[in-house]
Amino acid sequence: MASVNIKPLADRVLVEPEQAEEKTAGGIIIPDTAKEKPQKGTVVACGDGKKDEPVTVKTGDKVLYGKYSGTEITIDGKDYLIMRESDIYAII
Repeated sequence: MASVNIKPLADRVLVEPEQAEEKTAGGIIIPDTAKEKPQKGTVVACGDGKKDEPVTVKTGDKVLYGKYSGTEITIDGKDYLIMRESDIYAII
């Protein structure tokens, strides 16, 4: 897990997505254009929450989120997603 010098605001969470599958179970290599967007990742930073609604995830949690959730950002050459906590479906 990476250490980033960024603090999301309110109920936003910074997630490092897992890598997309490189091969199928049968060994076929998947090209970049056909890879599925990952739907799970690790929380690397989170905000303090809204008034009367604290953030329930914490740094280091593995989470599931929607396929098109969040906004992709790049920090120090590494890709992350920043999303609202409500876009997270579950902690795994």
